[in-house]
Amino acid sequence: MTRVAGKVALVTGGASGIGLSAATLLAEEGAAVVVADYNLQGAEEVAADLRKQGKQAKAIFLDASESESIQQAVAFTVATYGKLNVLFNNVGLTNLQKDLDVVAMDLAEWDRLMNVNVKSVLLGARYAIPYMKQVGGGSIINTASMSAFAGDSIRSAYGTSKAAVVQLTKYIATQYGKDLIRCNAIAPGLILTPAAKANMSPSLLATFEKYNALPYHGEAADVGHAVVYLASDESKFMTGQTLQIEGGHYIGNPTSPDFLAMQQ
Repeated sequence: MTRVAGKVALVTGGASGIGLSAATLLAEEGAAVVVADYNLQGAEEVAADLRKQGKQAKAIFLDASESESIQQAVAFTVATYGKLNVLFNNVGLTNLQKDLDVVAMDLAEWDRLMNVNVKSVLLGARYAIPYMKQVGGGSIINTASMSAFAGDSIRSAYGTSKAAVVQLTKYIATQYGKDLIRCNAIAPGLILTPAAKANMSPSLLATFEKYNALPYHGEAADVGHAVVYLASDESKFMTGQTLQIEGGHYIGNPTSPDFLAMQQ
């Protein structure tokens, strides 16, 4: 298991969910990993567990709303392992109580989500790229969302912020491809992270599953494996793209499941 052997990866939001899966799988495939998270205790536990398995892993506190904190996480990674090859920009916020339709939403929440969900991606790349140039290239992976590609009744700020991540990914890829720095994004649909399981009722989960092409929900590892692919040289001719990992939720006519049910 050496798909990213010799690489150094910084994973933000790495203490749980998709970030945890990505950090674990990257380490299992040979990367030295820095787990950065606002939940420092959780990040330290992840790193300690990986070290017990013989992997290289460290933890650092990260406040993705603060430029200095992002810069420190990048600098810590390079100081600890001597270089930076992979950056997984994975921090993202949402708030179902404040992020509503465009008339009712809390405008302060709009500003908060744009700062964390978009600006943190910009800053992560801004601080990582000079170090990646020093080692002849690298891979930047950004977490977008399927909310970037479809409207909804609420979460106007979240969806817009993730659409910005998709476009920012293209700009980074265009501007730094000649430096052998690739930039891609992942767009998860509903993934059964601990947070999703805790906050979504069985009936709501069933509604999502009804509109999947596949008869089940995604797990964090489904996204983590995609991160490993984008971090590895297997994807060396891929940049500026967004991988949609969503169980076929958005690929068909939205009325198809209802029509199929009527025919049974």
